[in-house]
Amino acid sequence: MLEEVERWLDRRSWTAADRPLDQLLAAKREAGTTVSVVLPALNEEATVGAIVTAIREGLMTEAVPLVDELVVLDSGSTDRTGEVAAAAGARVVHRDAVLPRLPALPGKGEVLWRSLLVTGGDVVCFVDADLRDFSASFVSGIVGPLLTDPEVQFVKAMYDRPLGEAPGRGGRVTELVARPLLNLHWPQLAGFVQPLGGEYAARRSLLERLPFPVGYGVELGLLVDALHTVGLDALAQVDVGVRKHRHQDEQALGRMAAAIYRTAQLRLARGHLVRPALTQFERTPDGFAPRTYPVDTEERPPMAGIPEYVQRRAA
Repeated sequence: MLEEVERWLDRRSWTAADRPLDQLLAAKREAGTTVSVVLPALNEEATVGAIVTAIREGLMTEAVPLVDELVVLDSGSTDRTGEVAAAAGARVVHRDAVLPRLPALPGKGEVLWRSLLVTGGDVVCFVDADLRDFSASFVSGIVGPLLTDPEVQFVKAMYDRPLGEAPGRGGRVTELVARPLLNLHWPQLAGFVQPLGGEYAARRSLLERLPFPVGYGVELGLLVDALHTVGLDALAQVDVGVRKHRHQDEQALGRMAAAIYRTAQLRLARGHLVRPALTQFERTPDGFAPRTYPVDTEERPPMAGIPEYVQRRAA
């Protein structure tokens, strides 16, 4: 791992417990910062209501007014997602009602981009709508650094992500596609435990300057572009524990991987740094520990060009 990244991990990685709610509320009042939470949702009636309820009851009360607005951006659901979210207390906005002169494109990034038009917070926090056993500390954890440290611009959640009964997996597309891409081409971002995670927060002043890939590539695109726009030290991550959600099948993961690769491909045209090493993370009693391994980059030439092989074939 680059020494710069090692220093960043020590300086810009925290846990949600590092910033108690009373500290966040004091910082919010002092600076006059407003916070918007956005849930992009497509057919999530089974989970969106509990997430909205947890945020409203934990962070939008008279005693704890940390979140100023909570918006569910419906991406064309055919189930009761909008109805359930509204009943739980969210403001529900349909994707097609935002910027109607531009026909909406399918994809999560499209919804996140459009959400900037219907929210007003100085800090915008995105939370996926398919999470189970959701805790409001996901939100307070990732907005915390933005409320207490003016140098921080962009914060990702990190967490254990079980796959079935297997604990601590990083996500299949993360481990097989995103982490190798980042380590090889943007090694400054190798310290992010969950680069594709859907829970992150940023200052509006940064988000409004970034392009948004319309589909699955949005998380990687925003992370890479934030690095180029504000630098590594303005980025951070917060450990929020465990994330449980609905897993997708292999075909859906293949589509996600292709979109992520294409997002990276477009950004590689700007110039890149290739580093043949891969940093992965293991949960230890002290938190997430990085482990760096070399990546095989050597290639053998075609056998048809090897003299011994030519001689053998000729014999």
